[in-house]
Amino acid sequence: MKLQGLQERLSRLSIDDLRLALLGLAAIASLILGWSLIQQALKTDQPAPAKIVNTHVTAPDQPSGADLAARADMRQKIEAQLAQSPEYMRFFDRLKLVFPSEYETIMETFAKRAASAGETDDIDAMMSEAVRSLRLSHGILAAKANGPALQKIFDMQLTMMRALGTKDQRLCVDFLYGGASRGFFSFSSDNRALVSDMALTGLDAITDGQASKIERAAPSESDFQILEKALRDQGLNTAEIEALLDGKSADPPIQDMRMCRVGQIYLETLSGLPEATRFRLYGLAVELMARS
Repeated sequence: MKLQGLQERLSRLSIDDLRLALLGLAAIASLILGWSLIQQALKTDQPAPAKIVNTHVTAPDQPSGADLAARADMRQKIEAQLAQSPEYMRFFDRLKLVFPSEYETIMETFAKRAASAGETDDIDAMMSEAVRSLRLSHGILAAKANGPALQKIFDMQLTMMRALGTKDQRLCVDFLYGGASRGFFSFSSDNRALVSDMALTGLDAITDGQASKIERAAPSESDFQILEKALRDQGLNTAEIEALLDGKSADPPIQDMRMCRVGQIYLETLSGLPEATRFRLYGLAVELMARS
C-alpha cells in the first residue's frame, strides 16, 4: 500500500492500533527534528513572531522607500549576526544553496520583523524559527528519503537526548515530550554545533527525499505489535510503555532519570527493529511531524 494520504492509511487500522498509531507516532514525531520544543524554549517570555509562510500574499499597502531601506539595513545586520556563529552558518549556507527561495523568504521575514521592532532577534531564536519554517514547507519530503538519510534523523535525536540527559535529566524528559523549558536557551547557546548538526540532518533528508522520492507502505498492525514487544523485551514495563505511546501519567510518577533513559531506549529500540518495519514507522512519523 503506497502513501496515498494520512487519513486513508490510518483508516485501515483497527481501533486499538489506530490509537497506537496516533498516540505512539505522535510521541515519535515529537522527537523528529526537535524544533517545536526548542522554538518554544527560546521564545519564553517573548512575543511569538509571525509564522514564516513561503507563499505570496499581496499586501494592502506597498512599503515605502524608507521601509525598504530599513529592512535592507536590518538584513545586513542579521546576516552579519549569523556569520558570528560558524555552526549556524553551515545550515544557512546549505539552505541558501538547495532552497534559495525558502532562504530568501526566511531572511526577508527576519528583516521585516527586525525593522518593525527596531532590533534583531537572538540568533538561536532565528535558527529555530528557520528550521521550523523549513519543516512545515518541505518536511514531508524527508519521509521519501533513502534509508540512511531517514535513519540519521532518529540517530541525531538519540544523540540530542543523551546530551540533554548529561546536562539535566529534566531537560531530557522535556525534549522527549516536546514541552517547553527555559533551560533549552542556555543549552542551545552552549551546543550550537549539535543543534546545527540536527538541523542539517533534517535538511539533508529533505533534499534526499526530493531526489529519491521513495514511496513507503504505511505501518501495519503487525508493525505496531513488533514495536511494543521490542520495548518490553528491552525491560520497559507497562507504565513506561504507556507513558511513551499513550502519553499517560504513571502513578507513582516515573522519575526523570528513568524517563530520560526510557526515551533513549525507545529510540534505540526503533533503530533495532527489522528494516521494513523500522522505515515504515519512520516514514509515517516524519510525515505526521511535517503535517503538524
